[in-house]
Amino acid sequence: MAGAEQSQRWSLKAKTVLVTGGTKGIGHAIVEEFAGFGAVIHTCARNEYELNECLSKWQKKGFQVTGSVCDASLRPEREKLMQTVSSMFGGKLDILINNLGAIRSKPTLDYTAEDFSFHISTNLESAYHLSQLAHPLLKASGCGNIIFMSSIAGVVSASVGSIYSATKGLYTNY
Repeated sequence: MAGAEQSQRWSLKAKTVLVTGGTKGIGHAIVEEFAGFGAVIHTCARNEYELNECLSKWQKKGFQVTGSVCDASLRPEREKLMQTVSSMFGGKLDILINNLGAIRSKPTLDYTAEDFSFHISTNLESAYHLSQLAHPLLKASGCGNIIFMSSIAGVVSASVGSIYSATKGLYTNY
């Protein structure tokens, strides 16, 4: 009986989830894990080829996963993504997972203003803005949750990637 109770306890059946950056690394693992628990997922990635490869694999596994090409560093693309999610999920969203992140690895003194803007808009501004855009959908679900993925780089010094570390370390206290 305990096994049946535990599997029911961890069910995400019919829960709607947006996972940003779901085609690689931690994001990919999150999509697979949540889909395995029955969640209905939408993910996004910048690379259309990689996105389509993942969607095909997930479909073969029987997972309910859809996806959009989205460069989350761009405000209009974030807005379009959230409109898509709203339409697909009937104006409701149960879980937003702000996972995506990008890094340009180089010594701190070699970073340019453009590198700084890239990291801030991709890793920090996108998560904040997507959370704002998702708020009405999360509220409409009656049980909305937002998860921010941080990085060990945010608390452990590295010889390269200082801007990335700053953008991902900000989440560790939330």
